[in-house]
Amino acid sequence: MSNNKRIAIVNTATTFDDFKAKEALDLALIFASYEVPVAMFFMADGVFQTIKQQNPELLGSKDFISTFKALGFYDIDDIYICLDDVKERGLNCEFAVDNPQLLSRQQFNQSLNNYDIILTF
Repeated sequence: MSNNKRIAIVNTATTFDDFKAKEALDLALIFASYEVPVAMFFMADGVFQTIKQQNPELLGSKDFISTFKALGFYDIDDIYICLDDVKERGLNCEFAVDNPQLLSRQQFNQSLNNYDIILTF
């Protein structure tokens, strides 16, 4: 399926903000299951989604963040996190995603421009 357009899913919302984060993750997995090239981008408050130690049960939510472990199984290996946004929010932690690429804002935007379709959540 090499004729598929490359899709970037940009996460800008916090982990439990109106289900946007879960919907973005579900969409990425759906595209990948049809062998559509997809990448995950995390910027602005979306960087909070990448924090490993989260307790959604305290909010009465399900732990969908653990699903990030399945991204590699679906061949979603292109995971980008805006390092500037991580620093601005004072985050210094382990990430819930495997082998993310931490990029400056400029590098992040340049990488995003390599995709044909950009979906923002």
